[in-house]
Amino acid sequence: MLQLRPSCESCNNNLAADSTAYICTFECTFCEDCAVKVHNYLCPNCRGNLERRPISPKEFLDQYPASTKRVVK
Repeated sequence: MLQLRPSCESCNNNLAADSTAYICTFECTFCEDCAVKVHNYLCPNCRGNLERRPISPKEFLDQYPASTKRVVK
C-alpha cells in the first residue's frame, strides 16, 4: 500500500490524496510543478524516474487513509 504522503518533498506544498503527484520507487513524493519544472522527472534523492502517483478510490481512503507524515529535504 502506498503511503500517499501529504506534501511535496521539495516545496512542502500540501498534496491531497486525490491530487496529481509524482513518486519514485522509494515513494519520494513531489508535486507536479517540482517533478516537471525543477527535477525534470528524475528523483533528486535516488536519481530514479518520477511517475504519476496512483489515486486511491475515495471509498478506500476511510479504511486506508493517506499518510500524515511530512517529508521535506
